[in-house]
Amino acid sequence: MASSRQDTLGMGKGSDDELAHHEHGRDDTPFAATDPLPLPRQPQLSSRDRAAQLLIAPSALMTLSLIEAKIVVSYMHPETVPAGETFITEGDAVNTGFMVLLLDGEVLVENITVSRTKPVTVTVLGPGSLIGEMGLLDTGPRSASCTASTDIQCAVLTRDALESLIEEQPAMGAKFLLAVSARIAERYRETQKKLVLFARLAATMQQELDRQT
Repeated sequence: MASSRQDTLGMGKGSDDELAHHEHGRDDTPFAATDPLPLPRQPQLSSRDRAAQLLIAPSALMTLSLIEAKIVVSYMHPETVPAGETFITEGDAVNTGFMVLLLDGEVLVENITVSRTKPVTVTVLGPGSLIGEMGLLDTGPRSASCTASTDIQCAVLTRDALESLIEEQPAMGAKFLLAVSARIAERYRETQKKLVLFARLAATMQQELDRQT
């Protein structure tokens, strides 16, 4: 991802009003080593409370409590992405170790489908959406591209920061992983339902064609 970051994250343990840097170390290098310019940082990107509330929204990890969400948020850091920037690229197998919580703005999720060379918009995500959470659990290539359709503000959790959470607060780390896994499972169940619907539609269309021939 040309405009992401892969540093250890911190999202203000010291204040509930502003996002500040966490006490863990960070090196300010961009996620993609080929990106010559880092993203502008916004230390006051959003309140810690708001980020935590969005993290437990129905579109994110609603199985966490608000207190637990605040703990997770304390291991994240704020990031700003300008409109038009693709921060996750389909097929990228290098920049996979991070998850994004969208705080403000909209993101286009796109896929390159069979027989097409240009991506097709799959969905549009708004505040409270989790993006790229699969990257925390495996090192496989990204399954879709994500582009900021407006200037966006987000909170980012890297795999390194997650490992710090698990090491320092094992119970909380385990519950967070379970919440992420449940979210991924839910998403795949929804995809499976769509596939079944498409298969039925294709079968119906084929039957209609057979009757006409």
